[in-house]
Amino acid sequence: MTRYIGRPPLPERINRLEELAVDLWWSWHPEAREVFRRLDYTLWRATAHNPVRMLWTIAPEKLQAAAEDPEFLRVYDRAVAALDDARGARNTWWSRSFPQLGGQSIAYFSAEFALHQSLPIYAGGLGVLAGDHCKEASDLGVPLVGIGFMYPQGYFHQHVSAEGWQEESYEALNWADAPIEPALGSDGKPCITAVPLGDRSVLVAIWRVRVGRVKLYMLDTDLEENAPWDRELSARLYGGDRETRIQQEIILGIGGVRALKSLGSDPGVFHLNEGHAAFVILQRIRDLVEHGSTFDQALEEVRSTTIFTTHTPVPAGHDQFPFHLVEKHLAGCWGTIGAHRDRFLALGAYDNGGGPQFNMTALALRSAGATNAVSRLHGEVTRNMFAPMWPDVPAPERPVTSVTNGVHVPTWIAGELSQLFCKYLGEDWIEHHDEAALWDAVPAIPDEELWKVRQSLRRYLFTFVRERARQRWMEEHVGIPRVVAAGTLLEPDTLTLGFARRFAGYKRPELVFHDPERLARILNAAGRPVQIIFAGKSHPADDIGKHHLQRVYKRALDPMFGGRVAFVDDYDLHVAHFLVQGCDVWLNNPRKPLEASGTSGMKAAINGVPHLSIGDGWWAEGFTGSNGWVIEGGVSGDNTEAVDAADADALYRLLEEEVVPAFYDRDKSDVPHRWLATVKEAIRTVAPRFSARRMVKEYTERMYAPALERRTSLKSEV
Repeated sequence: MTRYIGRPPLPERINRLEELAVDLWWSWHPEAREVFRRLDYTLWRATAHNPVRMLWTIAPEKLQAAAEDPEFLRVYDRAVAALDDARGARNTWWSRSFPQLGGQSIAYFSAEFALHQSLPIYAGGLGVLAGDHCKEASDLGVPLVGIGFMYPQGYFHQHVSAEGWQEESYEALNWADAPIEPALGSDGKPCITAVPLGDRSVLVAIWRVRVGRVKLYMLDTDLEENAPWDRELSARLYGGDRETRIQQEIILGIGGVRALKSLGSDPGVFHLNEGHAAFVILQRIRDLVEHGSTFDQALEEVRSTTIFTTHTPVPAGHDQFPFHLVEKHLAGCWGTIGAHRDRFLALGAYDNGGGPQFNMTALALRSAGATNAVSRLHGEVTRNMFAPMWPDVPAPERPVTSVTNGVHVPTWIAGELSQLFCKYLGEDWIEHHDEAALWDAVPAIPDEELWKVRQSLRRYLFTFVRERARQRWMEEHVGIPRVVAAGTLLEPDTLTLGFARRFAGYKRPELVFHDPERLARILNAAGRPVQIIFAGKSHPADDIGKHHLQRVYKRALDPMFGGRVAFVDDYDLHVAHFLVQGCDVWLNNPRKPLEASGTSGMKAAINGVPHLSIGDGWWAEGFTGSNGWVIEGGVSGDNTEAVDAADADALYRLLEEEVVPAFYDRDKSDVPHRWLATVKEAIRTVAPRFSARRMVKEYTERMYAPALERRTSLKSEV
């Protein structure tokens, strides 16, 4: 049955366009993107690269012409054949590496997934990491099944007022435009499951998102049968108060396990991406007890097959709830383990200061057989932060390891750069991009060719920035100052720094403005100017972050900086691609050690955009001395003003003495060889080491495969 009711059917010769459009596999495969570009390039751009939307609005005569165009059909046939191959399970890295584990799957739970801008169910780094994890699992053939929320209102759209204040607006998702389908049960009907919540039962619809070999199942409470307040539970990402939050987490954890069961899926391993999903543990224990296990046996089996990844380096960032609130909303969830209620609640008991509460991270730490942080430094921070859980265990021996994050290279690499790699690294470079030896060929790429690509990418960025500003001017009738703040005075040949991430106090977005006069001299230096592009949203409830954003926006309006500071609003995956590919330097200056990992700098570096950062998160292990710059103020401690002043001075000195001179030191052909040496080292050292391919292989070899083998062993003993 077609998903497009009321739309004329596709011509028979190209009737798999719909199938291609609804599988997000297309988003990281050039041959698939080329199909939609050729179909109607103007519409492709107008729909922000959303092929599902395209198929609603394209003229029937365009489709018919495509069905009769031999060149289009050649591209179409190649893409469809590649999709069929990508959905197969044969001859994948997984099938070759773990043939004995066939038939088992890994359930990957996350509160958000960033896959494509047409599916706005993500807020930031956690979702981007989850999306990249799923895409790489598809490429490798790892049998992953994702579980998350289908937020009908998604995350907010950001608008910035003339005074620089963030304004949030929510837009109901047009389901017909999104790459989603109802998940069908064994009876062929849309699957719905019930989740006990307090003294009632909430119905949850299940939607399916195709990501190549991987399927994501999204939970949605917006059903007519539910009470209005329950319909709102899945409406928005991270919306509402603490009571709403705990109910959402019950839906995600308990509802997610029930959804898998109703779909006939029996995962061998459960991976909890952050503590939001830790109620998975309760439902799994209950299921095992109902099948004859004791509570202790059930907990041991759950522990042996659960993996937990923590992303939060500060105590306040870990979800915790008063016990009375937990008991209130779990009232209907106990079933046959009601007699063990206190034992379960004890698994989450933890005192972060202010008395014991039910801590979702503590629950996961006590109930998972393998726990990891997302960088080496974050591992140290986590082992120290939760030290009271292991009072007699030395820090290095506490059961928290680390798997440093990585980025999905096929998603984030610029097309022009990929073509250059095909020429000098081999046509099949993408298949081997986690092999360090492959990248040893990067220094041999001619500087002139690499520089030409880098200049093109910067110009694409400025074309995008100016078109976006023009659109705001036309559609919203914004004043001239806001048009200037949006970046219309930026110059396409000027050294460009990018700062794009969530606006939060610990990320110190204003650090570069610590000494405005000194910064103005750097930005407006004759013959070697510098410009900075900011982008990012502040959480709707984060007033401190909003004030940082407002002050940065006012800097973009300040004539002192000569139009060399810009703020690009409504940051999302689409904007991120232009920024990480088109800037020259990626700036990151968090307050150490509060950056768990960070991934935007990885995306930039693989595109030849060197990192200029505090030595925190991934950069603490990624900096080699020649692949970027590390900001070292040399001051630490609780005096934040002194730390900020020292770090700002170190940042200015790096710009004045190293970054700017290297960029503008050119030969007679205007090629900056010294600069390109750093660019090449950034690509060579970051691409293999900080790829999602390396990351997912590491999860699989160190955690998934051993847990699946333990599960097989447990089943054989029954």
